[in-house]
Amino acid sequence: MKRGTQNVPHSQAFRTSRRGRGPVLGLGLSLAAVSPASAAPTVDVNGRYTAKEIHTFLDRFYGEHGPSAADRRNRVSDLLKEKAAANPGFDVLLCAQNTPRSIDIGKVTTAQSARVGWATVTTHWGDHGEVTAELRALVDLDASKPLKLLDVECSPEG
Repeated sequence: MKRGTQNVPHSQAFRTSRRGRGPVLGLGLSLAAVSPASAAPTVDVNGRYTAKEIHTFLDRFYGEHGPSAADRRNRVSDLLKEKAAANPGFDVLLCAQNTPRSIDIGKVTTAQSARVGWATVTTHWGDHGEVTAELRALVDLDASKPLKLLDVECSPEG
């Protein structure tokens, strides 16, 4: 934050333009000055996503019951899209034919030299989620590109 702006109320830091076209940044603040530090990507010094960033991505991607239609279109590699098209009736992202009761994301492992990170994804089934299945979700570590699911490896039972 720039010097002298720490105690400026939000209402004084921003004002609407005279023509009513939206907010105008005032008092010499820059957008970087008002952005929280937590909004910065958590990439390492070599430009790779960290395990924490990958875990957050996978947790949001899989959600509680599986990826959304938008995530399936926009956050999946072409390889996985081809696999999905070749396997109608089987959800290659979940290694299943149905929707699970819940999903948990395990610890993320990163292979820096291979530039890939992965985590075990546990899907819960049955009346109370007592039956589980596992799959491995792989993500590219290259932080110059948006995070996408590269591939999914189903367990032998999946």
